[in-house]
Amino acid sequence: MIKISSVQLWVHDQNAAAAFYTDKLGMELRSDVTVPEMGDFRWLSVGPVGQPDTEIVLMAIPGLPVMDEETGAQVRDLMSKGFAGTVFLTTNDVQAEFEAMQARGVEFVEKPAQRPYGIDCSLRDPSGNHLRLTQLIEPK
Repeated sequence: MIKISSVQLWVHDQNAAAAFYTDKLGMELRSDVTVPEMGDFRWLSVGPVGQPDTEIVLMAIPGLPVMDEETGAQVRDLMSKGFAGTVFLTTNDVQAEFEAMQARGVEFVEKPAQRPYGIDCSLRDPSGNHLRLTQLIEPK
């Protein structure tokens, strides 16, 4: 069986991203390792409390030789529009999570609304990455 262990999001500022995902969304810091031998490459990841096998890697947009300036600019542009990736989060009570996150300063793009699959809302992280928070309805 294959399992997903980590996914990666590009971020403008790793410190700001880590603070958002931990302080605002309530995730926990999983790893924060800087590798000097790789040009001070930083592996920074967070994950949902109670899901130790799943993490989101908050990856800085690299420069040369990994990514040329034109490609980096395109990635930053897509991020600013919310189109560089989406993280889907689920909860048993989207309204309660929405209110708790709002109280912690999270700004939502869409408020909770009923959909055919459940109740969901939309928010973006400080880098512009799109997140959806959903309370799924059990199929009948």
